[in-house]
Amino acid sequence: MTGPEIVFSLLGVVTVGSGVLVVTTRQLVHAALWLVVSFGALAGGYLVLTAEFVAWVQVLIYVGAVVVLLLFGIMLTRAPIGRSDELDSGNRWAALAVALATAAVLVTVMVMGFRDAYTPLEAGGGSAESLGAGVFRTWVLPFEVLSVLLLASLVGAIVLSRSDIGPGAPDGEDAEQGTAAPDGPEGER
Repeated sequence: MTGPEIVFSLLGVVTVGSGVLVVTTRQLVHAALWLVVSFGALAGGYLVLTAEFVAWVQVLIYVGAVVVLLLFGIMLTRAPIGRSDELDSGNRWAALAVALATAAVLVTVMVMGFRDAYTPLEAGGGSAESLGAGVFRTWVLPFEVLSVLLLASLVGAIVLSRSDIGPGAPDGEDAEQGTAAPDGPEGER
């Protein structure tokens, strides 16, 4: 193994380890911070693969925007920030079984799909030109669907955080129509 392959493997271990900590910690803010570590190690993996543009996009979009959106969502919805036993549903073993089955399927598909493909780590693989050509020619529809999904999640977070809209919203008609109670006895204004 070469030096870049060792660094890439170590960054992969950090990414997976912090990803496991994201879903196993009982504190939401700590989970968000472990997510930052996971995304940062993933960006480091992109740097090792000489895909600098993708690494910066990873840092700017995911670390800078998605994690901040997650933290704002936690703060705006008044979710418990510290340790909370309310967040444990008791389905830990079922969730572990589903996670292991999903991981097994994904690893099997990746191994079967890329069994004979080995690309050495070399410069120029992640240039902005080749990435832009791939995204906006081949992957333009999934790219746009993802942007609509992120927009919908942002709108949903705003709706959930506001108490003045929705079915339990207080009526503001009385204030708008000016039907306030008279100041003095009837007839005096």
